[in-house]
Amino acid sequence: MKLSWIIAAIILASAGAWAAIQFSQPKELQLQTSFEFPTPQAIAPFSLTDQHGKAFTNDDLSGKWSLFFIGYTSCPDVCPTTMGKLTAAYPSLSEHADLQVIFLSVDPQRDSTDTLLNYANFFNPEFVAVTAEHKQLYPITRSLGFVYAMVGDGEDYQVDHSASFALVSPNGEKVAVIKPKSDTPGKLPQIKNSALIHDVHALIAKYEKG
Repeated sequence: MKLSWIIAAIILASAGAWAAIQFSQPKELQLQTSFEFPTPQAIAPFSLTDQHGKAFTNDDLSGKWSLFFIGYTSCPDVCPTTMGKLTAAYPSLSEHADLQVIFLSVDPQRDSTDTLLNYANFFNPEFVAVTAEHKQLYPITRSLGFVYAMVGDGEDYQVDHSASFALVSPNGEKVAVIKPKSDTPGKLPQIKNSALIHDVHALIAKYEKG
């Protein structure tokens, strides 16, 4: 009889230890359109210029969340659509945290300071619009996981570029990439605002809990 009690106690203790381990382990986030990096990724040093003609560097990422995406103001479709969607999502995105949206132009030849200022103001004056010469752009775009390429000749050239976003923490480190997704075969992938807002809130909440 005593042996059976001892065995039962061992089983209960083992079950309790297993439960404690399970509850102590952080749960994986259920993200809808994003990939979270296992560890935050450092961003290469950069020096850009914003729409007000001021320097924009790694220091400007400190103390706030940053949502980056790349494009150019002459973009005929993806960029204005993205800017419009971000304008609609911004109140919700910044509801629980200090978050800046950063439009990174990869067309410095045409996107002057005045052009960027007018473009940002048309959508949301609170957005940050930045650019630089290509030699400054390459390190930061690579570091954020973006790619771009100039296509065509003459004044009407276009720029092929990534359509994803990068979420950067208040420590200035990349924590996630937010990618277009298609739920229907044959339909163009996109980032839905509902999924974007859900994922950004989830990532920020996890980060702030430590």
